[in-house]
Amino acid sequence: MGNKILLVNGPNLNMLGTREPDKYGRLTLNEIVENLSKISKENGFILKDFQSNHEGEIIDFLHREGASSKGLIINAGAYTHTSIAIRDAILSVSIPFVEVHLSNVYKREDFRKNSYLSDIAIGVISGFGYYVYELGFYALVNYLENNN
Repeated sequence: MGNKILLVNGPNLNMLGTREPDKYGRLTLNEIVENLSKISKENGFILKDFQSNHEGEIIDFLHREGASSKGLIINAGAYTHTSIAIRDAILSVSIPFVEVHLSNVYKREDFRKNSYLSDIAIGVISGFGYYVYELGFYALVNYLENNN
């Protein structure tokens, strides 16, 4: 299985840095991934990242990579609130995961408070900007160390 951790980012996250920086910050997705890759390597893990604006591509990635991975950090973007299919894909590969959101979804529109992933996640981190990815990584590693 190795020490691979997956990072999945859903729709519109490729626009980070320019998309509503007051809500999502000024760092680009590439900068976030580079930082998390460095942290992963320093902790003995390989980060395999994937971003797509297409639900089926996310599902295909999870099916392809999930079984050979230790865990998953996912910011499913708007699919958090709509995709039973992504939920089912995560369940089908049976890996622990942390759900992350850059903004505090509980301070936003009501529909953002509903997640199809939260009840099957080991935890949810929301509202700390780009730092949610680092927090999600450390939470996942802690979980792996204490549950394997």
